[in-house]
Amino acid sequence: MSTIVSPSLLAADFLHLEDEVEMINRSEADWLHMDIMDGIFVPNISFGFPILESVAKVCKKPLDVHYMIMHPERFIEQTARLGAMMMNVHQEACRHLHRTIQDIHAAGMKAGVTLNPSTSINTLEDVIQDVDMVLLMSVNPGFGGQKFIEKTIDKVHRLKQMIHESGSHALIEVDGGVQAETAPRLVKAGVDILVSGSYVFKSTDPIATIHSLKQLSSANQEL
Repeated sequence: MSTIVSPSLLAADFLHLEDEVEMINRSEADWLHMDIMDGIFVPNISFGFPILESVAKVCKKPLDVHYMIMHPERFIEQTARLGAMMMNVHQEACRHLHRTIQDIHAAGMKAGVTLNPSTSINTLEDVIQDVDMVLLMSVNPGFGGQKFIEKTIDKVHRLKQMIHESGSHALIEVDGGVQAETAPRLVKAGVDILVSGSYVFKSTDPIATIHSLKQLSSANQEL
């Protein structure tokens, strides 16, 4: 399976948002990653349901919705009504994580769980067989354009081993500092999904940049 590329809308030009989404539609991107921030769980505010609803109307790619908020379980039904493919919640923000995963599945979506850089993968031991995806943050969440945390590579290796040993079918996604230098290393370590924001949307040719990520990923997965 070639690596999935999920550009992060957080880095898009919001003054020309429809044009940005149409670019994603024309590109080889597999999903569209959407970061929802509340200014409480992370020190930033991004966008909410009015933007989600507008994007959902024109985006032809599956929506990969990442909640960086407290109490994300409150928005499961609303997210499902948008037609989101994946609802991704932070382990650190969910008091009853197993119940939240069950409720996401019951609403008809795939369930993802995100870990901050300082959170151990061991916190997922009792739910790893229930999740469809684990997102490892390779920067501290809240802002785009940060430097990649090198320890993430080792964390990917350890998570891959946990998934294998548990018999889980969870995919591994990484978000933060994903670009030409880090992407092939992440894929070689076992990453299935690359989230890339600034590297894609700030490039002079985003469609070509997405293509290069797909090529780098596919080539290195064959190593």
